[in-house]
Amino acid sequence: MKSYKVSLKKEYGLEGGELECILGNDIYDTGASEWRRPAVIVVPGGGYWMVSKREGEPVAEAFLARGFQTFVLTYLCRPDGVRYPEQLAELAAAVDYVKKHAEEMSVNPDEIFVVGFSAGGHLAGNLAVEWDCVAQKTGLSLDCRPTAVGLSYPVISYACGHTDSFENLLEGYTEEAKEVLRKELSLDSRVTGSTAPAFIWTTAEDTCVPAENSLVFALALAKKKIPYELHIYPRGEHGSSVCNKEINIGGGDFLRKNSAWLDNCASFFRLFVKEDF
Repeated sequence: MKSYKVSLKKEYGLEGGELECILGNDIYDTGASEWRRPAVIVVPGGGYWMVSKREGEPVAEAFLARGFQTFVLTYLCRPDGVRYPEQLAELAAAVDYVKKHAEEMSVNPDEIFVVGFSAGGHLAGNLAVEWDCVAQKTGLSLDCRPTAVGLSYPVISYACGHTDSFENLLEGYTEEAKEVLRKELSLDSRVTGSTAPAFIWTTAEDTCVPAENSLVFALALAKKKIPYELHIYPRGEHGSSVCNKEINIGGGDFLRKNSAWLDNCASFFRLFVKEDF
């Protein structure tokens, strides 16, 4: 395994953004030299106020063990003095970077997935619905369509709760502009026929980002006939990440049940890859 970091600020002239690359070694089997792994870019949450470490490397390590090359995006947030669409530009640049450097990282450039958590789920979902608007919004020409996304207890709609994420994302805009952007960034209203497929999971007990967020997005995908998979586990608090007791100290046996999301998400992503793994 090898690990290194890439400055998206340096590579793309953005205000910030850092991509940690956590990569498996080359394939060992004789005759498998042309085999390329799919990739997962992990986008931690934090309410657009901070970037959660518990939803970064532990998630990347879990997907690395499931046969993916993995990456963790650290993006700028409100305390850094940035506002939308800087975060969207940083994630779009991360996807573009992996695609452009796919060969050297043993990645299939047609198999780039994004997994986001909470506000990071909102960011991943934002790219899923607006990947074809990135040039217009950021002035950057990027190859940034994700093959599919994984949304973990995601913030989706301003009307469905966790309004702080929207306020942090839109800090610095006028009240009139905020009103427009709150509607534009309620992702269930932005689903089209070109939206990327999505795996979605959350818990019924999540009082921070209610499960309604996941439900309205799944319904919007269903109406547009976009492939999706939805899991709502009956127990569990917000922010459970990979659902083990190392991260969720004092968590109950329900964590074992909820941790199934990792295998389920990986299996969903495999619907869109050509590799046999």
